[in-house]
Amino acid sequence: MSEIGSIRDCTINYIELNVADISRSKAFYGSAFGWTFTDFGPDYCEFSDGNMKGGFNATGEISSGGPLVVLYGKDLDANASRIANAGGVISKPVFEFPGGRRFQFTDPDGYELAVWCEN
Repeated sequence: MSEIGSIRDCTINYIELNVADISRSKAFYGSAFGWTFTDFGPDYCEFSDGNMKGGFNATGEISSGGPLVVLYGKDLDANASRIANAGGVISKPVFEFPGGRRFQFTDPDGYELAVWCEN
C-alpha cells in the first residue's frame, strides 16, 4: 500500500451513518466509547474515536444492513455493559472465532456493529 501524506492508500478512512437524531447518536457513542464530536450545522456531525473519523448525517434515509463496522475492545464485558447502559442492544452475544472473540450490537438507529478482542 502506498501512502499519500499521512493517509494510507486503500485503508478505511471515514464512515458515515445516516441517523434520525444527531443528539441521540452523540449521546450513545460518546457514552459507550468516549468518542468526540464536531458539529457542522444542524444536520451533520463528525465523530472521532481518536484514530479514525466519520460522520452522522441527518438528511439521508436510514437503512439497515451495509458493511459491518468492527471496533476493537480490550474488555468485551466492559464494552457490552457500556453499550447497554448507553441504550444499545446486544444482538449477538460474545462468541469465539479464529483469532479472537467478539459480540455484535445495534445502536439506537438500528445499525449493527461489532466489538472484538484477541483470545
